[in-house]
Amino acid sequence: MSQNPEKIRKLVVFKEKLESKITELQTELDDLKVTLETVNSILLEKGFKRIEMTKEPSVLESSPAREENVVKPEAVGEHTTSSENVIELKAASGEILAILHVTEDSLRALPAGDKNFNVNTPPFNQFLIERVLAKMQERDNELVRREQLQSDKMLSYNVVREGDIIREIFIKNIDLDRLRELKSSIRWTFEKMYEKMKTQD
Repeated sequence: MSQNPEKIRKLVVFKEKLESKITELQTELDDLKVTLETVNSILLEKGFKRIEMTKEPSVLESSPAREENVVKPEAVGEHTTSSENVIELKAASGEILAILHVTEDSLRALPAGDKNFNVNTPPFNQFLIERVLAKMQERDNELVRREQLQSDKMLSYNVVREGDIIREIFIKNIDLDRLRELKSSIRWTFEKMYEKMKTQD
């Protein structure tokens, strides 16, 4: 009998690990679904037909993901084209943080209209710029130096500001792996910035 409490404690810990893993895998699955839709859009734009998938609902028609929703192009502004995927990035609370416009090789991140993200609010420069975007550029620079990448295919980015307020982040020359990393990094950065904004109000 004396061993029962210890066994129960171990089972509870194991249960918590399983639940955490399930949540992690569900988030990854949501990301993969959005990435797959991006690939499908690119293929359709290039003239391929998705016959074998006509019976399956697309991500655009499915229920919203936990962190981000894919928005139909006609529901967005005049800058949207048929080759764009438009994705809402949301905080854990459900608050919309930003809208991503994703094309074949570029990404535009537009903060939500009611969010005035200041470029000086951590972790924007410390994380998103220095640890994510700058590091990607460094890797591309090294590939160019080794003649494994053309210089015009290097990742580039531009932060459009109005004073210190971020209006747009434009990132060019991305692939699918980087798209996934950037979506996650931008959402995390804006969520942390939003949390700091709320504590300052």
